[in-house]
This record gives sequence, structure tokens and C-alpha cells, in this order.
Amino acid sequence: MCKLACRASAGHSNGVSLRKFLSPLIDFAFPPRCPGCGDAIVADGPNGDDAFCTACWTTLQIPGEPACAECQHPFGADHLGHDALCARCLIDPPMHDGIVAATIYGSVSRDMVLKLKHGGRIALVGPMGRTLASRIGDKAGHEPIVVPVPLHRGRLWRRGYNQSVLMARAIAKAKGWALQPDLLVRKRRTPSLGGLDPDQRRKALRGAIAMGKRSEVKGRTVLLVDDVLTSGATSDACVRVLKKAGAERVVIACYARVLHADPVPKRETPEAARPRASA
Repeated sequence: MCKLACRASAGHSNGVSLRKFLSPLIDFAFPPRCPGCGDAIVADGPNGDDAFCTACWTTLQIPGEPACAECQHPFGADHLGHDALCARCLIDPPMHDGIVAATIYGSVSRDMVLKLKHGGRIALVGPMGRTLASRIGDKAGHEPIVVPVPLHRGRLWRRGYNQSVLMARAIAKAKGWALQPDLLVRKRRTPSLGGLDPDQRRKALRGAIAMGKRSEVKGRTVLLVDDVLTSGATSDACVRVLKKAGAERVVIACYARVLHADPVPKRETPEAARPRASA
């Protein structure tokens, strides 16, 4: 047993050394390229493939402050307090317990998401997942369960992978958190939600998401991972199921977040935002 363990350890050590030795040669033959455009040759980032070229980096939008205390939707004004809520969260309080986004949906992040989701560019999971992991901070609390948004088995068979599972795995590895990739399942296919109003989206997703296996989520925090957050209908359906199963908090993590021109529901138009009322 000891000899086998020593041999395995030596093989692993040699593999690491060989990879480290060959890395400069590989970079010389195949220099690292920008994950955004895929064309510009870039210097290595902190993890080898995270660096963007100047053109992509200046176009990439990173969420910042000030922002809504609930959904982190950026505010245009800089005088709002940390407890300020956007009008949408004031009118229709969200079921989730916060949103963490690596980027604002734009030309660069859109291209990366599409390359990953439909182009088979699985290598992009590394820089995308690590960037998102670095944005989470303490928003998800201590050791949450990392859960990806599920993909229907029909689409999974055709695509060959669920990009949300790959991103969730990258985050769990970077943070040292537990990953449960099959905690949620999508029981039936849902139509494209584009062009549907909020009520139609909720109707399309009604009963589509369910718990895939028994798991002790009662009293736990769940980090729900997806590649893009658009209307929030899919994530709301997931949050609803997780909360019903007993999850205490559900924080949504996405690589790209779509910002709506008018974050206020059309049924009302109150003032843009005001501080959260103290308890």
C-alpha cells in the first residue's frame, strides 16, 4: 500500500513539474488570447487565462456601488445610502436574498456567454467562474451550498453539458464550498421566455422546477448559480422551490446581469428609490 501511494504521489509530483516545465513552451507556441474577443494576445492573468485585452477590458462593465440593497441593481445617483432599495424591490419584494453579478450584460459578456452556452467554449468556464467567485465576498455567508440552475434533460443531451453546472463547479472549487449539481431538476421543457410579460413567464415556469433529490437544506444558505440573469423568472422559480424545502437564504450568483431601462413595474411609478424602513 505504501509503495503504491508513494508511486502515485511521485507521479502526481512529476506531472505538476512537467506541466510547469512545458508551460512556457506551450505559451510560446500557443500564446494566451483574450477570453473576450479571442483574437488579441494577452499577458497571463493571475490564473493564466483571466487577462483581457485593453479593448475588451474597457468595454466590460463591472457592477459597483451605489446599488439596491436587495437586488444590487445599480443606481445612477451617488448620494443614496447603503440601505436604499430600488422601486422594483419596494413594490414587489424579491424572494431571493441578494444578487451577485460578475458583469453587466454587454457586448463582451454577451459574447462570452454565447460562446460558452452555444459554442462549446468550455475553457471560458475558468475565467468566468473565478471572476464571479471573487465578487461573492461574504454575501453568501459561511459555507453555503452551491446549486446550479437546472437544464432540461432534452437540452442537456443536445448540448452535452449544463453551463451553470460548470460555473457552479468552478465557484465551489475556488471557494472550497459544497457543490450539489443535481439538487434541482427541470421536470419539463419550457419555452423561450423572450417577449413574454412577467405573468406569462411565471405561468411558463409553473411546476417546471423541483427538488431532484432529498437534501438537508433546512436552515442553510444556498448559492444559486446561473450564467445570465435576465427577467429573473427562472431564478424566482428555483428560489421558490428551495425556500419551500426549508432553505433559510438563497443568494443568486450570475456572470452577466441584464439591466432593464425601467426597473419599475408598469403598474406603479413611485420615486426611484428610498431608504429601507428600519424595523
